[in-house]
Amino acid sequence: MLAGGAARRLGGADKPGLRVGGVTLLDRVLDACADAATTVVVGPPRRTARPVVVVREDPPGGGPLPALAAGLARATAGTVALLAADLPFLTRATLRALRSALDGPGAPDGVLLTDPHGRDQPLTAVYRTAPLRRALAALAADGGHGLAGLPLRRLTARLTLRRIAAPGRASFDCDTWEDLAVARTGIREHGRVLDEWIAAAKTELGIDLDVDTAALLDLARDAAHQVARPAAPLTTFLVGYAAAHAGGGPDAVAEALRKATALAHHWPTEPPTPRTAPSAKAATDAGADSGSTDPSAEVVSGAGADSGAADRSAGVVSCAGAGADSPGSPAEAFSGTGASAAAPESPGGPASRAGTDEGSTGPSAEVISRAGADSGSTDSSAGVDSGAGADSGSTDSSAEAFSRTAADSDTPNLPPHAAPEATRRTGRRS
Repeated sequence: MLAGGAARRLGGADKPGLRVGGVTLLDRVLDACADAATTVVVGPPRRTARPVVVVREDPPGGGPLPALAAGLARATAGTVALLAADLPFLTRATLRALRSALDGPGAPDGVLLTDPHGRDQPLTAVYRTAPLRRALAALAADGGHGLAGLPLRRLTARLTLRRIAAPGRASFDCDTWEDLAVARTGIREHGRVLDEWIAAAKTELGIDLDVDTAALLDLARDAAHQVARPAAPLTTFLVGYAAAHAGGGPDAVAEALRKATALAHHWPTEPPTPRTAPSAKAATDAGADSGSTDPSAEVVSGAGADSGAADRSAGVVSCAGAGADSPGSPAEAFSGTGASAAAPESPGGPASRAGTDEGSTGPSAEVISRAGADSGSTDSSAGVDSGAGADSGSTDSSAEAFSRTAADSDTPNLPPHAAPEATRRTGRRS
């Protein structure tokens, strides 16, 4: 493998050490030729993913032919692969295809790839060792000037070659920064990064196990969707741990996957959350009657229609624009506007009304008020009964004040069950 070029079009950068998809270009090519008995890298020493033999050309930087001569001197096999160190898309399958073609009819000296434009790629090729050595020696002897600075095509012209069109991007090399950007994008688009990561992780962790990647990814997706996103990595970890606990091996992994996948599929999903939650403190209704018999409700209100509250401890019962009845015993206040209302409370305080008749005979009701409609209260102990613009009367024996303005009012002392219903309702009952 030739890895000692100057990389002038890359500004002198160490091209074999540049990374594509997280892996150096050198290691990518080394992975493609992992089947080789011996791997010789010609160039300066570098850290590599697997052991290699490192040699230098003479003179250093003398070009491809002196580098080939230095590497070929260490070769022991009958065939050699001659490769550049900047081929990010080269695969083992491509090199095997080249090796198979070398043994085909006609017994050529070498088989090389051609790029999409039909140009020979002599550094993506497989050669027979003996013919290659002879041609190299003959070229070095010609002219007596050595091999330094000579182009590679001077050598290939002396060989019998077979050519194979490069599959995919196998012949793509990185000579410029633009080429490197294309390689980095292409590696991710073709999905090689994930496979390479898994291979590297298995090597680093010291395990040799065929992983059903698709099944694990499906499990991670289901766990994230059915449970929560953090469940994806945690579940796959637990699958691996369970498989190891069960003795390891593909069968143990498959069984753990099956159980975890079934669990994710049957994990209960939560019902959708309502946009508004009901409140125990208030219930409102507009345009219709409403009633509450909750003994602890604090407020029941209705606008534009009848409403009734039979709450015995209700703090306030109000009604606007319609009739209202409230037979609750300790109601603190009862108010209505625009319609009749009756509150046969037994206890009561002051009762007030504006614009219509009102009576209060309840013993403890604190306030009963209405504007524009009849109301009756049988509170016998109301503190004050007042009316403005209408008759009012109070038969409470302990009333502190009694007033009447501009209208007659009769308030009979009736028991709570006999209290009259509202005499006039405005709006809509329901």
